[in-house]
Amino acid sequence: MLIQLAFVLIAIIIGARVGGIGLGVLGGFGLAILTFGFGLEPTSPPIDVMLMIAAVIAAAGCMQAAGGLDLMVKMAEKLLRKNPKQITLLSPLVTYLFTFVAGTGHVAYSVLPAIAEVAMETNIRPERPLAISVIASQQAITASSISAATVALLSLLNGNGYNLSLLNILMISIPCTLAGVLAGALYSLRVGKELADDPEFKRRIAAGDFNTTHYETRDVQNKRSAFLSVFIFIMATIGIVLFGSVESLRLTFTVNGETTTLGMAYIIEILMLSAAALILLVTRTDGLKAAQGSVFSAGMRAVIAIFGIAWMGDTFIAGNMAELKGSIESIVTEMPWLFGLALFLMSILLFSQAATVRALMPLGIALGLSPYMLIALFPAVNGYFFIPNYPTVIAAINFDRTGTTHIGKYILNHSFMIPGLIATGTSVVLGLLLIQLF
Repeated sequence: MLIQLAFVLIAIIIGARVGGIGLGVLGGFGLAILTFGFGLEPTSPPIDVMLMIAAVIAAAGCMQAAGGLDLMVKMAEKLLRKNPKQITLLSPLVTYLFTFVAGTGHVAYSVLPAIAEVAMETNIRPERPLAISVIASQQAITASSISAATVALLSLLNGNGYNLSLLNILMISIPCTLAGVLAGALYSLRVGKELADDPEFKRRIAAGDFNTTHYETRDVQNKRSAFLSVFIFIMATIGIVLFGSVESLRLTFTVNGETTTLGMAYIIEILMLSAAALILLVTRTDGLKAAQGSVFSAGMRAVIAIFGIAWMGDTFIAGNMAELKGSIESIVTEMPWLFGLALFLMSILLFSQAATVRALMPLGIALGLSPYMLIALFPAVNGYFFIPNYPTVIAAINFDRTGTTHIGKYILNHSFMIPGLIATGTSVVLGLLLIQLF
């Protein structure tokens, strides 16, 4: 088992280093070693999760192509410029909202440059709002009803007979992650020296390296189409929340004398594909343009990552379930929060909340952990800020022309570490408290 685990970890580490679809295809290569080298029977690939994510990506890509994301960025920039002194508190709420609506943290790319510029123009250290804004975009993944991670968790819990609704997840994850983000933002208010006293900023000015060219957001060419795309996407999201929260709204079918209820996987796929179709038809957007946007590209990388990594992880866990349960069952049963630590560590390796959920949550279910305990520990999958090489982290560092957002001398002492630990820790602790009280 330890040799198999070594191959699994090597595949994850190399895949993360390769980047792009490397994580997914290396997971497939690791699966090949487990199957043909060690004789493990492959489990079923996570088809439902992949199709749900693909449907969401299609709708989000169409919204981006119609100008919906540009419109949201314009609105966010206006808000920040009207309240520049509050940028450290407002910026993470903006990126949280963007991710919450779109279901992917990659939408933060659009607003990070505006955050950096507004902070610099008002003599606020850009590191403060930028770092916590990136963390907020990650935390919101575990609060969004249409994110790959939430979809994967709901699918796993319902697939194992718990019969929980989407509302059961959201009523814990939304307030907990919001509280975590606000806690991280309050800490960020006092991070580092003031901009005028920062030695790196002074050095760049003295050396003439500082470029004073301001960032400008793109104009929304067709505001009507952009507004309609956002409206259609949000309405589809609301529909998913309603169907997921109120089971009586779902259709029932009788086949061979047995009555079945329309599953959430089908509902998400139908509503999101319908939203994508309506956006293209109503706004007359080119479907090819939707497939060429950054949201579609990032989303498809997530699908491939889940395909390879989750399939490999499922196969490893299923093939070694007896040994795994025997070695850690007593420890996790006595101290369930330790499973949250395992989720956090795995997310550092996988760089994907959804892939972490698919890889480890089946083990938590098999160990007999309460489904509400698993929901409370859900935000622990937001650990990929720990090693500063995730795209949104690198983007924030590059957008900060003052140099205050940085990777430290010892790599791990970077700008995102403390805000990330505070946000994630607060979210999990508050979740554990909520499930005890309610």
